[in-house]
Amino acid sequence: MTDNVTKDVFSTAAWDAAKAEGKAILAECARNSRMISYIDFMYQIRSISFTTPHDSRLPQFLAEISTEEAKAGRGLMSTLVVRKDGDQRPGAGFFELAGRLGYDVSDPEKFWIEEVNKVFATWQKQRI
Repeated sequence: MTDNVTKDVFSTAAWDAAKAEGKAILAECARNSRMISYIDFMYQIRSISFTTPHDSRLPQFLAEISTEEAKAGRGLMSTLVVRKDGDQRPGAGFFELAGRLGYDVSDPEKFWIEEVNKVFATWQKQRI
């Protein structure tokens, strides 16, 4: 589900193709128990382009991926997308989204670690 601003910039088909790419990238990260920086993540998306890791469309993009994956029982996949420098944690938007989706984020560190472990475990079970 995209807002009008995003629809004006990218076609629905391109946005949906990019989300499929994003999910595949994050699934591969999860299978290998690794995190990915915002910048590395955005550069791997080919169907659409983000200008910088601070592109205002990137949080919406990640929120849609996480919301869809959480509804499918696979956890908030964007838990794996972290800042490259500093604390190497997800940005505030990740925790805001989790709260809106009904997750208990009263202890953000605990929530984040549990969600990382859930996403890792889910995708490692799906190895062929």
